Amino acid sequence: MKTIKLGASLLEVPNIAVGCMRMSSLDKVQAERFVQTALELGANFFDHADIYGGGASEEIFADAIQMNSDIREKMILQSKCGIRKGMFDFSKEHILNSVDGILKRLKTDYLDVLLLHRPDTLVEPEEVAEAFEQLESSGKVRHFGVSNQNPMQIQLLQKFVKQSLVVNQLQLSITNATMISNGMNVNMENASAVNRDGSVLDFCRLNDITIQPWSPFQYGFFEGVFLGNNEKFPELNKKIDEIAVKYGVSNTTIVVAWLLRHPAKMQPVIGTMNMDRLKDCAEASDIVLTREEWYAIYQAAGNILP
Repeated sequence: MKTIKLGASLLEVPNIAVGCMRMSSLDKVQAERFVQTALELGANFFDHADIYGGGASEEIFADAIQMNSDIREKMILQSKCGIRKGMFDFSKEHILNSVDGILKRLKTDYLDVLLLHRPDTLVEPEEVAEAFEQLESSGKVRHFGVSNQNPMQIQLLQKFVKQSLVVNQLQLSITNATMISNGMNVNMENASAVNRDGSVLDFCRLNDITIQPWSPFQYGFFEGVFLGNNEKFPELNKKIDEIAVKYGVSNTTIVVAWLLRHPAKMQPVIGTMNMDRLKDCAEASDIVLTREEWYAIYQAAGNILP
């Protein structure tokens, strides 16, 4: 599997991340097989969060692989914190307690990457800086990032946090591509010109922040998948299937390849727990769509060019 540098760090990671949100739906045997398959594919970057399965996803992951120092060094572990019931919380106390809980559930001494999960409007960036400093100096976290944040929110944190924020995990798919479409409809009056995220795509590229697209197969906000949905997305599925036949791969592979074709060097987070589907996703690492194919898929989803 191809690799990229994670943000401005020296950390070399596969260009596809394995999302573990649904890990709690597997039993120990299923989870062990899934993780082993991912490692065999070279997909050794695993994305967690303290809220996934109420923490159960992290526990099942660690138990399934019988976490020990040898296997730990074969993988890159990322987790997220900051979401609590009814609120978001970036307080120093919550961040530190959350990381201790994550490490305990994952049965490891450190995280390769910690992300702040959703923007906390009551954030005190000085507290975040203190938490990050303590986590780094203690060796509990090696790299830091954010999730679902716009450029100004990142800049506010970065003003106080001395560590580089190397990741921004954002919703992005062929049908949820506003961060791409508003950059191609500058100074236009159509709906695609509306800048809803502060040009976050360009900002991340300018500041060496790796975008990790989440829900790459979803349309709307978890409304469903567009792949195979010929009722809502007939033209898109027709075009994806056509290109999949050309490359001799599945339609799943082409969807991931569409994201990887963008020069921002993104790292899509694949949330499937199906091993065959994971293999299809991994195949995308070696496929480079032509410019014509990329734009054809983009427009088949209903995205417009001015």
